Amino acid sequence: MIKIYKKYCLVFLLLMKVSIVSSIEKPDFSELAEELIPSVVSVSVIISRESVNQPRAPQFPPGSPFEDFFKDFFERRGIPRQNTPPQRPRRNETAQGSGFIIDDKGLIVTNNHVIAGASSITVVLHDGKTLQAKLVGADAKTDLALLKVKTDIKLKAVNWGNSDAVKVGNWAMAIGNPFGLVNTVTVGIVSARARDINAGPFDDFIQTDASINRGNSGGPLFNLKGQVIGVNTAIYSPSGGSVGIGFAIPSALAENIVEQLEEYGRTIRGWLGVRIQTVTEDLASSLGLDRPYGALVASVIPNSPAEKAGIKAGDVILDFNGSEVTEMRKLPRLVAETKVNSNSKVTIWRNEKKKSINVVIAEMKEENKKIQESKNNTVPDTPQSEYFKQLGITLSSITQDVRMRQNIPENVSGLLVTKVEQNTDAEIKGIRPGDIIQEINQSSVNDISTLRKIMNSLKGSKKGILLLINRQGNINFVALKLN
Repeated sequence: MIKIYKKYCLVFLLLMKVSIVSSIEKPDFSELAEELIPSVVSVSVIISRESVNQPRAPQFPPGSPFEDFFKDFFERRGIPRQNTPPQRPRRNETAQGSGFIIDDKGLIVTNNHVIAGASSITVVLHDGKTLQAKLVGADAKTDLALLKVKTDIKLKAVNWGNSDAVKVGNWAMAIGNPFGLVNTVTVGIVSARARDINAGPFDDFIQTDASINRGNSGGPLFNLKGQVIGVNTAIYSPSGGSVGIGFAIPSALAENIVEQLEEYGRTIRGWLGVRIQTVTEDLASSLGLDRPYGALVASVIPNSPAEKAGIKAGDVILDFNGSEVTEMRKLPRLVAETKVNSNSKVTIWRNEKKKSINVVIAEMKEENKKIQESKNNTVPDTPQSEYFKQLGITLSSITQDVRMRQNIPENVSGLLVTKVEQNTDAEIKGIRPGDIIQEINQSSVNDISTLRKIMNSLKGSKKGILLLINRQGNINFVALKLN
């Protein structure tokens, strides 16, 4: 009797749960959509294209029975033969995207890739009214652009929201013009934050499963308050259509860039002047860090703010202006968003101790890299070479003859890797012939005898060894286990 009673109680509780769940009111986005649609626009551009290749007739030997046949066949269809310039008249192409109004005077945000190369930009409002737009400024590194239209109509603007407060699982609404279908509203949730999709140096995307397709680019991603938390930019799609994986530039990044575009017509970013790499578990262990975090300085650019402040290769930047550098890719964004000529506090890890350094941040500018080749004629000499079993690597000294044959710049010193043994940690870590080892445990090594002394001092040591590797100008630290 008791068992039957328990059974009926369980059934009753399950029915109650189903009743409660079914009675919960489903979210209704109709009012929010109606309010926001007037702030979203369609962006149409005309792109001038140079003449493109056409199919060409195959070439046959003179006198071939096929020559006249194919000559008549292709010429009747307007297809030139191979000795005819493969061009047709210049033509224009159109492209479409989305955008949103951030100022009732006519400022509109969209993606840089939507308007890149455009000779004409047209904005279509939600009611179909067409306006010509002028490009105020664009930033390729974050894929953002700012447009301006002139109109007597009072435009309805939207406000930026705080993307830093967004949590995974929050509702998100995307409005745009996928495939030219204007005023399309889709809803989903925030699937992930801080996504790096290798789109640019400042990747920090919000991922959403709200349907985003071609044509949504540049459109807004809203929270339930109707605030813009992201600019829809990219999708992951093996088929070309939405599979529920879309990416938006967070408002915390976009708002700052847009303000600069409005004020200066370009972006002004802070510059530290270091080349950095990820701190792996092996590197952290070699450097004496309790966990892998921060940005390891692989090299310091001459005359940069970092060099002037005393930052050195081998330092690990742990904190920048009070923000912990939890991973390497966070540092470039922190520096880029720092005001130029401001004094910044940097916490570094050097010789297994924390140290604070003050750095005056400069403006980031495009660097013109010129490769200078040595043309010195020298008498060939015989390099020293030795196999180091502890490393699993054969190394050679760099003579002038080696320098010329390997095209090694004069300002690069160290030992040349000539062979890497199979099934060693060096092979696993990707060291290969042609690499140059410039430092071991942050000590310079320019000759075999110096390296021999260092390796003898490490006999019996269970601690890993830290190598500074130069590979055709790209400098990285590599932590190796000793054999």
